[in-house]
Amino acid sequence: MIAPIFKKLAKEVGSKAVFVKVDTNAMYELSSRYGVRSLPTFKFFLGGRKVHEFSGAGEGQLRDLTNRIISKSENENILLSKDSLISYYTEKDATKSEEDITKVYKKCVDQVKDDNPNKECVGGVARNLVKSLKKKYGDGPELVKRFEPEEPKAEGDESSTESSGGSNKKAQPNKGKSGQPNLHLATKEELQAELEKRLDAEEDAKVEEEEDDDAEFEHSWSPGDFPERVTIIGGGPAGLSAAIYAARAGLKPVVVAPPMGGQLQGKGVDVENYPGLFNVTGPAVVSLMRNQAIEFGAVFEAETVIGLDTSTRPIKVKTNSSTIETHSVIVATGAESNWLDVPGEYELRGGGVSSCATCDGHMYRNKHVLVVGGGDTAMEDALVLARTSDSVTVIHRRDTFRASKVLAQRVMEHPSINVKWNTVLTEVLGKESDAVDAQESEEGEDVDLDAPVAKVVSGAMLKDVYTGEVSKMDADAVFVAIGHTPSTSFLEGVVEFNPDHAGYVLNQGTSTRTSVAGIFACGDVSGKSAFAMFLPLIYPSFHILTYVMITSLSMKCGT
Repeated sequence: MIAPIFKKLAKEVGSKAVFVKVDTNAMYELSSRYGVRSLPTFKFFLGGRKVHEFSGAGEGQLRDLTNRIISKSENENILLSKDSLISYYTEKDATKSEEDITKVYKKCVDQVKDDNPNKECVGGVARNLVKSLKKKYGDGPELVKRFEPEEPKAEGDESSTESSGGSNKKAQPNKGKSGQPNLHLATKEELQAELEKRLDAEEDAKVEEEEDDDAEFEHSWSPGDFPERVTIIGGGPAGLSAAIYAARAGLKPVVVAPPMGGQLQGKGVDVENYPGLFNVTGPAVVSLMRNQAIEFGAVFEAETVIGLDTSTRPIKVKTNSSTIETHSVIVATGAESNWLDVPGEYELRGGGVSSCATCDGHMYRNKHVLVVGGGDTAMEDALVLARTSDSVTVIHRRDTFRASKVLAQRVMEHPSINVKWNTVLTEVLGKESDAVDAQESEEGEDVDLDAPVAKVVSGAMLKDVYTGEVSKMDADAVFVAIGHTPSTSFLEGVVEFNPDHAGYVLNQGTSTRTSVAGIFACGDVSGKSAFAMFLPLIYPSFHILTYVMITSLSMKCGT
């Protein structure tokens, strides 16, 4: 009985959206084209593209998606003209030449991904540009509607208004003692200006609230009367994979991790080396994993763990502001890449400086790259990069590699790899990027088009450790491969560590168990791949086939 609701909603919405009812029997080709498998099916289109779809008679979902797409269309129905931008800069910043303003406007136009035949700055990109200018100069250039609704005017609407008097009067501001307009004395123009000002303020507040990730997770977990079954320390792929499977098993896990941090969370470039993921950034992947875990009942505590107390049972997980009692703990805090801490290194991360050749090496096909390090990781990175890059130069501070003999020999014999012995990298050099920053603006991301152009790696300064001679080497990327440091300091004195690899947790055999009953480790802190093997210890009735399936799907407990 959704048809009456459909008609009612169409009447309520009016001209804000077009509602179309299709008879799939009479127009069967549409059913095939749009993959309709059940009735009723609702499909939502914006700008000629399908953006939402669902099947079933759900009034709440129908209203929610309708309101959402209308709101999005209204937010995108804006236009910033080049003349308006020039007039604005003329008033606010006389140092900007017309050429500089044209560059800013072109960046806005180039980021509009929808159909834009007139090459105009429109939609979410225009709104983000105006927002950044407001923050910088106090107010922004004038925006106008890109499309106006074609609605018939009621007879005598304008004439009666004009003839009622005051058409020749000049609008004068009516201010009260506080400087705020007296709305009961205000003209129509003043009311409109005040309304637009308040709507802008509400929109900015709404965007800031949606972007506040800390508030979303800070108070998700609250202490209960009983200890938790499973507490997972770490919010990266390993920890969130464990959270998803534990939640699906009915264990209601608590994930303890700061809302920001981790290698994948800090990876601003696209994740392209995992099956099924394409054109998506690291933070977006983490966000999807969080949402999936939440969907099945996982809760989050946005804190950093500072220690574990295993002297009594249940285990106590201590954070900066709370203590969580739990029967079992999964440690998935990962390992952080070590960096050189030289000038230019931090600023150019994501612009050519990387610690993962497997992740980012493909972007430097047929280019010259540098690899810093002398261990197995550096050798592996150099060999991986040599497959696609034009040339690879390994920078090492000693006269021999610390890597295994086999890997070192392969590197030294490779025709595309050169080695600079007894040399250290002292600075990473950069230049302005020629490419347009193609950040996604459709979802309302705050892109500052007025900001300086992003920089990319152009080379590095090298220094001979014996002679002190300094030289410059051109390069398109610098890969730092000087090892990792596991994030396991809070486990010191609690579990045993691997004697051969400092800081890494020692697992028992091929399982994820550690030296302490009830504490498990997976991902980069241990290197073990058997996720979910903790489940038999808690719920022995689980079928063995379930373990095999979970282990095979959990991708090294998520990594």
